[in-house]
Amino acid sequence: MLEMVIDSIRVSLMNYQRVVILKHQESERYLPIWIGPSEADAIAVKLQDVSVPRPLTHDLLGSIIGTLGASIDHIVISDLSNDTFYAKLLLNANGSITEVDCRPSDAIAVAVRANVPIYVEETVLEKAGILMDKETGQVVPGTEGSGGNRDNAPVDKAEVERLSAFADFISGLDGLEDLGPGKTSSF
Repeated sequence: MLEMVIDSIRVSLMNYQRVVILKHQESERYLPIWIGPSEADAIAVKLQDVSVPRPLTHDLLGSIIGTLGASIDHIVISDLSNDTFYAKLLLNANGSITEVDCRPSDAIAVAVRANVPIYVEETVLEKAGILMDKETGQVVPGTEGSGGNRDNAPVDKAEVERLSAFADFISGLDGLEDLGPGKTSSF
């Protein structure tokens, strides 16, 4: 597993779809994950330390976990299958770790509230990770879906076509300049 941090939350100017961009802590590898507007707002609210008058759903979940005597240990983006990401909350209850299946957007929203590590399985980063040029903020050609590792086995033609649409989407996002950890583009 590789530890990631939230690089930013971006929005497509073409269709207003949100994407959270995770960055590997020890390299320039990024993992973009499409998320819903509610989850994007929930993550952004916490990252920007915006106070809300009443607890949001992810605050409630954290409170329930704590009230039941457990704590959130970390989260893992565990799989990518048929263009769908999968995640797990890992809860520590009475010294044992319990995995709870969830959507990555919810896992990330809970993780930022609990201030716990975000991990990604290497296989997920190999499938959907990208390298972005520090100077231009653009996807480095040839790295889409390879996690930036060009020594991986060749990708079949259908996969290359699917990934080129992915690269086009990433290139069309608002504010691809480095916003710094914990920053978001406005939406």
